[in-house]
Amino acid sequence: MSERNRPVPRVGMVGGGQLARMTHQAGIALGIDFRVLAGSAGDSAAQVTGDVHIGDDRGAADLLAFAKSADVLTFDHEHVPGPVLRQLEEAGAVLRPGRSALAFAQDKLRMRVRAEELGAPCPRWRAVTTVEQVTAFAEDAEHGTGWPVVLKAARGGYDGKGVWVVGDTAEAAAVVDRAAAEEVPLLVEERVDFRRELAVQVARSPYGQIAVYPVVQTVQRDGICHEVIAPAPHLDEEKAVRAQELAIDLAHALDVVGVLAVELFETPGGVIVNELAMRPHNSGHWTIDGARTSQFEQHLRAVLDLPLGSPRTTAPFTVMANVLGGTDPDVYGRYIHVMAKDPELKVHFYGKEVRPGRKIGHVTVAGDDHVDLLERARDAAAYLKGDPQ
Repeated sequence: MSERNRPVPRVGMVGGGQLARMTHQAGIALGIDFRVLAGSAGDSAAQVTGDVHIGDDRGAADLLAFAKSADVLTFDHEHVPGPVLRQLEEAGAVLRPGRSALAFAQDKLRMRVRAEELGAPCPRWRAVTTVEQVTAFAEDAEHGTGWPVVLKAARGGYDGKGVWVVGDTAEAAAVVDRAAAEEVPLLVEERVDFRRELAVQVARSPYGQIAVYPVVQTVQRDGICHEVIAPAPHLDEEKAVRAQELAIDLAHALDVVGVLAVELFETPGGVIVNELAMRPHNSGHWTIDGARTSQFEQHLRAVLDLPLGSPRTTAPFTVMANVLGGTDPDVYGRYIHVMAKDPELKVHFYGKEVRPGRKIGHVTVAGDDHVDLLERARDAAAYLKGDPQ
């Protein structure tokens, strides 16, 4: 039997981070053949996945070789260059999501243009190359909201990298000069006066089936997602439905296959699109323990064009808190105490070397009272870091 006629499909995931690690776990129950292209044997997914290829997960040669052994390629990250994605498609690889969809997640300028064409609410923005343009944007007498404004690298940013809040012309000049030296295109956005940050995840299959998860509240600090409450408490039903409809519309219009995460700002007037991610996302880690179908299983179902699973919650609320590394690497020594104190809490570690501020895992806890759940999740995450509250 040829490689292409195997009775069980083979999914190849590009990138060996924690998203690939948790996707592999979901694939075990589905019984699929799952392999990973990782940068090193020490990568999070490479430690646990049975079929690992070590190579450059952004380079054409290794990706083309990897694609030959998979029925479908999907992604742990969005950093494969567009020309390499084109080579893969021209060589016959099945990419889900495809190159044309990924372009909107890779390039914030393209995303903003397309989102506005589709009528999606976005912050006021413009592309900039000079500090004079940034200043004019901030101080526009008719439309400007004044300082501070937000400068963003159009490509390559994640977890707060490539995003700068600047309070005056001097601060803006430092960012513009650095971006010019590194040949990074920039856009400037108004700093939205939001009540809180929200996120919606939607899965879409090639057939066009859609499954949308509840809107969640996210808490971001220093550009990193620290906590998620699912569903978002005290969210007006009309806003929640609008946010879900917005995510569905974007998934269809951008031809996304797999999971799409839409990060939003909640404002008095409604919701505004902040960022897009076309892969499993930190804001959806709660689904492993808090939904009928985790985002990772849903992503695999979608890219394989299987019927999608139910996104319904399994409890009134689920809270997730990221575990960040501290100065003491003996996480396991604290792990036992967290389990003993709160047996209902679930702990997920990524197999990463502990470094201060690095995401090394997350905890989830489900129940009826989101305030109590948030306190318990925060307490566990702080204790695991070595910095108990």
